[in-house]
Amino acid sequence: MNSEDQNLIERQKSDLAYQKAILGSVSRTFALTIPLLPRPMEVVVGNTYLLCRIVDTIEDAAEISPSTKQELSALFLEVVLGSIPVASFVEPCLSALKTHSNADELDLIHHTPVVLRIFHTFTNKDRIAIARCVSIMSEGMSYFHQRQSTAGLKDLAEFEKYCYVVAGVVGELLTTIFGQHSIEFARQIKGHEQLAIDFGQALQMTNILKDSPEDRARGVSWMPANITLTSLLSIAYKKLQSSLTYILLIPNSEKGMRQFCFLAFGLAVMTLEKIVAREQIHQPTSIKLSRNTVWLFYGFTKIAACSNLMVKIFFRIAARKLRKISSGSP
Repeated sequence: MNSEDQNLIERQKSDLAYQKAILGSVSRTFALTIPLLPRPMEVVVGNTYLLCRIVDTIEDAAEISPSTKQELSALFLEVVLGSIPVASFVEPCLSALKTHSNADELDLIHHTPVVLRIFHTFTNKDRIAIARCVSIMSEGMSYFHQRQSTAGLKDLAEFEKYCYVVAGVVGELLTTIFGQHSIEFARQIKGHEQLAIDFGQALQMTNILKDSPEDRARGVSWMPANITLTSLLSIAYKKLQSSLTYILLIPNSEKGMRQFCFLAFGLAVMTLEKIVAREQIHQPTSIKLSRNTVWLFYGFTKIAACSNLMVKIFFRIAARKLRKISSGSP
């Protein structure tokens, strides 16, 4: 092996070490769930999350105007597609975010070249699928940048569209990646692709409901106008039902894929149950599960994820309040 090859291997190791470290810094939840996947899939999904997190950082930055957000999102998409040099995005983005308070997100943007180097090691199929996801998310968020307000989104249709471009499309991407890894899953999910979208949307609806107080504090709301909390929770419950069906289509032999999805699903269920119990979304603080709750459920997924019966029983028990709301029971 010559020195050039050795240097390339060392750089790849360094890049992957950075990806793993920054993932833990920018997302406690995904740092917990993504490593559950089989190693090649873990790298692809982790990289995709970081690319999406860069888009999300731009969206959430209160200090940036909607027009600047649109410009930066367009630049980032061009960088991912390889149309322009990465510095053409990184430099103006860091300049626009000079007062941004999250040092980890700034570090991630600074290391965009590292994230993209890993991206370019993937198969052509994976790169095409990821680029599609980032494209829809970036263009979709640019569309919604102009609609940021404390009044919220105009109606339920716009709310569902927002949840699609932010997370439903990620459900589609995961399904593509899962299908390339598992022929049996690809066969099972055929004709049921909407379940993947519902899975992503369920998780995003949970995040919107959970973070609504903090979003309002920074002058924005992603809640649909003139829709009651009860109606939103009922919609979220139906999306969770579809999510359950999605998880059960994953072969029991694919423990990592099962546990990855079940963990995200279960945390969403428990978060929404807490929102129902609190009964009031406009509290001054967002709802968060305790660290102990998260770790206890993480342990439970190791036992239950590959049992269809246990997954169903969990949902039946953990979503009692949501089910009552959805059925209209008192």
